[in-house]
Amino acid sequence: MTESPSPLATGAVIGILGGGQLGRMLSVAASRLGFLTHIYEPGTNPPAGQVAHRVTTAAYDDEDALRAFAQSVDVITYEFENIPTSALDLLEAHRPIRPGREALRVSQDRLIEKTFLRDLGLATAPFADVTDAVSLDAGLAEIGAPAILKTRRFGYDGKGQVRIKSDADAPGAIADMAGAPALLEGFVDFSHEVSVIAARGLGGDVACFDPGENVHRDGILHTTTVPARLSASQRMDAVLMAAKILNALNYVGVMGVELFVTPQGLIVNEVAPRVHNSGHWTQNGCSVDQFEQHIRAIVGWPLGDGQRHSDVVMENLIGHDVDQLPDLVRERDCALHLYGKTDTKPGRKMGHVNRIQRPETKT
Repeated sequence: MTESPSPLATGAVIGILGGGQLGRMLSVAASRLGFLTHIYEPGTNPPAGQVAHRVTTAAYDDEDALRAFAQSVDVITYEFENIPTSALDLLEAHRPIRPGREALRVSQDRLIEKTFLRDLGLATAPFADVTDAVSLDAGLAEIGAPAILKTRRFGYDGKGQVRIKSDADAPGAIADMAGAPALLEGFVDFSHEVSVIAARGLGGDVACFDPGENVHRDGILHTTTVPARLSASQRMDAVLMAAKILNALNYVGVMGVELFVTPQGLIVNEVAPRVHNSGHWTQNGCSVDQFEQHIRAIVGWPLGDGQRHSDVVMENLIGHDVDQLPDLVRERDCALHLYGKTDTKPGRKMGHVNRIQRPETKT
C-alpha cells in the first residue's frame, strides 16, 4: 500500500492488531487526540477492548474478517511482533501498516535482527546460527560457554531460551528447542541495561525519550528508572544508535531499543518495533508519552516534545503484585496503571506503577 504524506484528521479510525495492555494504552492515547480505535484480536474480552471504539474477535487466518477490519480503518498498527505474514499481506493490500513490514521482518527472527544490527556497524553480543546439535557444537567452539540458546522466533519475557553453562549442557539445550531454529548468543560483561524509546515520523523526523535503566527478574522487566546511569557521551551514543536503526528501516512509529552498558561501549541487545514496557515511565514523566508519540507518528502528525519533566521509577505489577493495590492507592506520587485483566497468574503483567521521584525521595 502506497504511503500517503497527508496527516489523518481527528475522527479517523486506527486499526490495532492485538488487544493486550499495549493496545489498551494506545487506544487511550488515540482517544485523547480525537481518534477512534478498532482492535483485532483472536482472544475474547481483550484488555484493549474495554477502551476501544470497536473490537473484532477473529483468528489471523480469517480472511473475511481481516478484509472487513482493513476496510473499516484508515491506518493499521500493532502491539506485538509475531503477526502471521499471510495476514499482513492481505491487510497491506487495503491500508498502510505502520511501522512497515521491514521492521517486522527484521524483529521477528533473532538471527535476522542480529545480522541487520551488525551490518549497520552496531555492536552486538557474539552469535551463531543453530539448526542442530552439530551447529550448536560449532557455535560453542567459536563463542564459548557460558552462552544462551534462544529460539529464533516467538520468544519473549525469558521464554524460548535456555542457558548453557558448559559444553555438557548442549544436548539438553538443543532438545529444549524441539527442532525449532535457534540462535546461540554469547554472554556480555555488562554493568546494566538501558533502553531508548525512539520515534520517527512520516517525514523522517526523529525524537527520542531519555534512556531508562532496566532491572529484570526471572526474565521479565521489573523496574525502569529514569534517568539512567549514563555519562553524557553514553547518553548521546544511545540516542544516535536508536536513530540509526529507525532511519535504516525507514521506520514510522515508536520503537524500543535495548542496550547493554559495557566498559567497551554500548551493545545493542534487541529492538522491539512497537511501544515498549520500558517506556511506560513516559506516561507520568513527559507531557507527550510513548503512546501518544506512536499515534502522532502513524497518523502523520508532528512528533511531540518527549522532554522529561520528572524523574520516574516504573515498576511492573506481575501476578499477585497487584494484591498491593490497597496500599498503592494511598502512596504519595504513585501513578497506578491497571490493565483490566481479571485472571491473576504468575508471570502475568497485571499493571504498572510510575513513582515520581521528588528530591527528598531520591537515593
